[in-house]
Amino acid sequence: MKNPQLLAEAKDYLGRDEIPRDFDAFWDRELRNLKLPKDYRLIEKDFRIGSVACYEIVFGGTNNGQVYARMVLPKDEKKIPVIFHFHGYMARCWDWADMLPYAAAGYGVVSMDVRGQSGYSVDGRGLVRGNTVKGQIIRGAVEGPDNLFFKDVYLDIYSLIEIVAGLDCIDGENLCSYGGSQGGALALVAAALNPRIKKTVALYPFLSDFRRVLEIGNTSEAYDELFRYFKFHDPFHETEDQIMETLSYIDVKNMAHRIKGKVDMVIGLEDTVCYPITQFAIYNRLSGERACHLMPEYDHEALNVYVSDCVLNWLCGTNISHESMLTFSPED
Repeated sequence: MKNPQLLAEAKDYLGRDEIPRDFDAFWDRELRNLKLPKDYRLIEKDFRIGSVACYEIVFGGTNNGQVYARMVLPKDEKKIPVIFHFHGYMARCWDWADMLPYAAAGYGVVSMDVRGQSGYSVDGRGLVRGNTVKGQIIRGAVEGPDNLFFKDVYLDIYSLIEIVAGLDCIDGENLCSYGGSQGGALALVAAALNPRIKKTVALYPFLSDFRRVLEIGNTSEAYDELFRYFKFHDPFHETEDQIMETLSYIDVKNMAHRIKGKVDMVIGLEDTVCYPITQFAIYNRLSGERACHLMPEYDHEALNVYVSDCVLNWLCGTNISHESMLTFSPED
């Protein structure tokens, strides 16, 4: 295994900063005060696929946000289990075609656009339509935890799960979450905030251990805004402790202890976007059933060797082999 020093530190690494004392109280209060949208819309789409039903879901989020998601459901008389999919930073929800393999396995799929990124969900602050993605990590951090942009995203996720779980055709006790990078972080958040989520697959999750990110000096595009804040607004780092404390309320490592369902995490040990050590800070705080799958040669990239098959197995209970089914013999 490559990088034994990393693995030695990662064995029991919990992150650079402790969880705020009022962390759970903060999120319990947010969920208690959240008014679930009752005016959501389900818009059926006809793609001439006889075995599945396709819908757009639109609802109002906190702080005037407007949330868009896509849902594909197999046509079945039984209650349908559902996988909630979340996309990477600055991206958008899955194409309809991406969801069909899971529908073939008997699972519904719901894929949400994060507000203000590249999809249809709207960043409600100032009712700005279109992409407002640059600065979303740091947005609201100067004003305090109640104003964090990602706090609203996390609440969007909770609302979406509750909307879908409440539909008559859905098995609300058989829900999963899945994503990579930002999507991996949001899949974990979904499980942390909503105990309906029984299984989670998170590929190289983002939004973890912000102090360690700052110390490593990770100025990749994903975390660039954190460094730009200090470079141009606080070059002497006089507000560093305040900013780190505020961001701790959206730090995914601090969410991990709330997750009750099973978690499979995949970590590329060459990752230079979401550094592996920051991902281990999440994994080591998980208190339930868990598995960590290491890919020593992989960076923050498409994990296209068996991983899609593995995810389908982990989420849907399928038994797709990781080995090639094609064999040759001298007589062929």
